[in-house]
Amino acid sequence: QVQLLESGGGLVQAGGSLRLSCAASGLTFSSYAMGWFRRAPGKERKFVACINWNGGNEVYADSVKGRFRISRDNVNNTVYLQMNGLKPEDTALYYCARSNSDYVIALVSEYEYWGQGTQVTVSS
Repeated sequence: QVQLLESGGGLVQAGGSLRLSCAASGLTFSSYAMGWFRRAPGKERKFVACINWNGGNEVYADSVKGRFRISRDNVNNTVYLQMNGLKPEDTALYYCARSNSDYVIALVSEYEYWGQGTQVTVSS
């Protein structure tokens, strides 16, 4: 059974930090790129960050560049998103996903497996 289980979301004040985790099981993890996406209330799902299969390449949305950092642990099949300097506009449901390729890619359509999401709420 394929499972991507996100955790680490919560309520934080503006300027604060959170670290999201996504534990994968039931699928091949280490050979594929992993991504984080988010959906704000009333908006479509958007790309946040992705990391290639071995962690050697990362790509970020302009809105989070310099504040968020994606990383992965291929031994424990886990991907992380360290979020610093959080802003109210970062409030969203955050999803992790596994790509169909080993290289970084920001297109939602290129991700086959998705988690259920973890809520991040940033108060002003």
